[in-house]
Amino acid sequence: MKIGFIGLGNMGEPAAANLARKKFALTVHDLHKDRAQRLLGMGAAWAASPREIAAASDVVITCLPAPKDVAAVVEGPDGVIHGLKRGAAWIDMSTSDLHQMARFAEQLRGMGVTVLEATATGGVHNAREGRVTLFIGGHRADYEKYRPVIEGVANQVFYMGELGRATITKLITNMMCFVHQVALAEGLSLGAQAGIDSTTLLEAIQASYAGSFSAEIDGPQILDGSYDKTFTIGLVAKDMTLGLALAKEHKAPMKVVEAAAGIVFKARDSYGPEAGALTTARVIEEQTGKLLRAPWPRK
Repeated sequence: MKIGFIGLGNMGEPAAANLARKKFALTVHDLHKDRAQRLLGMGAAWAASPREIAAASDVVITCLPAPKDVAAVVEGPDGVIHGLKRGAAWIDMSTSDLHQMARFAEQLRGMGVTVLEATATGGVHNAREGRVTLFIGGHRADYEKYRPVIEGVANQVFYMGELGRATITKLITNMMCFVHQVALAEGLSLGAQAGIDSTTLLEAIQASYAGSFSAEIDGPQILDGSYDKTFTIGLVAKDMTLGLALAKEHKAPMKVVEAAAGIVFKARDSYGPEAGALTTARVIEEQTGKLLRAPWPRK
């Protein structure tokens, strides 16, 4: 089975590398060819456009930053829609707009192309170590047919139901993650204001009922001031916007998420969309006038 992979960012490149390691016939594409160097060294081929990669592949996988990027890759002048053949499949790993996805699915299924969503999660840290988690949405029979490819990408897979369910799941988990990040920064800030050593406090949080993946991975990046440059605050804001729109559509209360989103949007507007995801902590630091800087791990 020939696999085409489009989008070699912080999540996409490690996911594609999983396929290369498992000896799938792999062709890759990205706007920045330098991102493909490791994959080309692992035996992958390069395609000059999404159309070209679709024409050469039985399965096209996309892993892109935002709905506009997915739209450009799917239906642009050189988009995959112009190269996909009847009997092929498109699997989208992006965190995107489910209504846009439904429109593409209707069009592509009408062309005899299978459509699945496989939203990726677990963070860049895990992805770089080959541990990618995927939420799957689409017809169950299609998932089963392409399960070997999906399991070639991921080490954990959850089938969530029909198309759209995976995106909803991903937006829920992302919103919860961003709330955790803001709460962690606020807790560390309160501790610093009260005179508690931040290194000791983070250790205590990690060992407590408040401990979480976010505390483990994000806490040190707050204390060292790096603010997680592997994911941008612009993408955080994008996911928050999609999630809140979904909640409004379903009349679901989101008071805590809305409060955290206000800090996310302020961070994006203050420091620019390319700033690190954890610049929400910087917003809180500036409100208190006290930087959360402490050695990690303890020396």
